[in-house]
Amino acid sequence: MNQDALFDDGFVAPDATASRIAAAPFPPGLHALGGQMPETLYLGTSSWSYPGWEGLVYAGHASENQLAQHGLPAYASHPLFRSASLDRNFYAPLPLSEYQRYAAQAPEGFRFLIKAPNQVTDAVKRGAGGVPTELNADFLNATLATEEFVLPCIEGLGEKAGPLVFQFSPMPPEMLADAPAFVERLDTFLQALPPLPASEGMEAPFYAVEFRDPSLVTPRMMKMLAARDVRYCVALHSRMPAAVRQLQAVAATGPGPLVIRWSLNAKLKFTEAETRYKPFDQLKDEDLATREALVEAVLDTLENDLPVWLIVGNNAEGCAPLTLHKLARGLAEVLPG
Repeated sequence: MNQDALFDDGFVAPDATASRIAAAPFPPGLHALGGQMPETLYLGTSSWSYPGWEGLVYAGHASENQLAQHGLPAYASHPLFRSASLDRNFYAPLPLSEYQRYAAQAPEGFRFLIKAPNQVTDAVKRGAGGVPTELNADFLNATLATEEFVLPCIEGLGEKAGPLVFQFSPMPPEMLADAPAFVERLDTFLQALPPLPASEGMEAPFYAVEFRDPSLVTPRMMKMLAARDVRYCVALHSRMPAAVRQLQAVAATGPGPLVIRWSLNAKLKFTEAETRYKPFDQLKDEDLATREALVEAVLDTLENDLPVWLIVGNNAEGCAPLTLHKLARGLAEVLPG
């Protein structure tokens, strides 16, 4: 992913980064649209280090590495963006200093979605092409998850921490064959995680889980998640069911924050989408049905005074900022007032 770029070890103050990457000149209409979005709606993208967003998010050309290191302040000044997914953490745990860096670069009211390291969410270790090579001894290790992820994340991001998402990669067939056993094992893991700090508002951090195996999205799983006060993250991905079906699973967990990650076009594999959509500067495969389902779900959640995180990747339709613009326009048409 694009957040794999190298980072300096030292702390970077907001004014130092902001002077390096300038935001695009956002038109008045976009500012007006952003002003219509409720404060409890957190729209954002999966990472922000895409040179193809020149003119959409960034004023001039910058490399992927430059944007990864210094682009967050410009990104966060976009009228619609009040969140971003920290995907880089999925590949290796981030140190406390990196979380502090991100928190310093983001404005007040910004809430990150943070992916847990796959060190604890992938049942297998993988070689070239993602092919499983052996079982992962650290899978569902709650102590490791707490020490390497939860504690530094919460301490470093502070009030800017939103959902802490455990994304589970495709499981081995033998594990999927006994889904009830996995539910019990996941239940034990979730109970062993530390409680997250309370907040005066609805932006308190919370745990969520995301799957890449449809067979795991069962009433038994949803009942367990509800009992642990853990949210099911809607994963819009070619391996998973359509948005409407997954939103039914969310409803089974009871009231709570809504978390959606639209990461991949339903008809494409990841490598196919990357090839088709780069440099991610235009919409190529608009999915109106998914957009309509998301607008309806977001509106229902907001009307119940609950927060929403809606994170979109470039591989959903070709350009995440433009997809979010379309979604925001759809919401503006139905929001009260």
